[in-house]
Amino acid sequence: MSGFAVELPNQNLDGSSSEATAQSPSEMTNPKVIAEMVIMGTGTSIGVPVVGCRCSVCLSDNPRNRRMRSGVLIRAPHGEMIIDAGPELRMQLVRERATLIRAAVFTHSHADHIMGIDDLRIFGFQMDDSVPLYCEEFVEQQIRQTFSYAFSDPSTHAHKYAAPRLRFERITEGQDFSLLGLNIRTIRLKHGELPILGFRIGNVAFCTDVSTIPADSREQLRNLDVLVLNTLRHKPHPTHLHLDAALNLIRQLQPRQTYLTHMSHELDYDELLKELPPNVAPAYDGLRIAIST
Repeated sequence: MSGFAVELPNQNLDGSSSEATAQSPSEMTNPKVIAEMVIMGTGTSIGVPVVGCRCSVCLSDNPRNRRMRSGVLIRAPHGEMIIDAGPELRMQLVRERATLIRAAVFTHSHADHIMGIDDLRIFGFQMDDSVPLYCEEFVEQQIRQTFSYAFSDPSTHAHKYAAPRLRFERITEGQDFSLLGLNIRTIRLKHGELPILGFRIGNVAFCTDVSTIPADSREQLRNLDVLVLNTLRHKPHPTHLHLDAALNLIRQLQPRQTYLTHMSHELDYDELLKELPPNVAPAYDGLRIAIST
């Protein structure tokens, strides 16, 4: 496995860390680790195991074949944030011993990426402030519709803890924005016909639910140490990359290491690992990736 999957030492409760270095490829010499990405979920929209399924993956004893819905935790210099908020968000944050989520960033508004938003409720109370949600305008519209109670008149609530405290921060494609001490670049991706966002932070990019990447966006994904990329199954799919398409894209982008995510129960962890090239591996829930300059 790549030396990129490392854990930051001396992690403080507020998400800050002392200076640390991670093992790196020969092209780089001891880059400074500035943050950590934790892959909280590597499953597709229905998760793995699939309810009622008796296939070998769903019945597997291998914990890396158990995949919660997609999302990541970022431990940044000035606190913790998440990218996407799937239905198991609370369980994922408890598992990863998260302390205080100060912001959420969204790729798109499909249910498996937003239905954990109510789990942000506790953090608004702890901060005594609204949790900022960074997303595009049409994603904001969907979130407002789905969680309308969170944006209704507070005087109509039964008590002050009845709804999460949230506010929106608008982001657009091709934009760089700063959050908790990190510079984050938005990258346009396509999920079937739906425009969605990927994110590049330092030397790491998170691109999930992708079916195609526009040419301009591919240029933003060059010279990566780590690419996290969705791969649904072996057979083609109309809105997600399948394995051959993902490997072809990886050959074009040439990241030093790629981890595959958003995988269905058609992909067994051990079997998939055997057929992948040396610089590509399946991600798994709880995988830690160092983010360096």
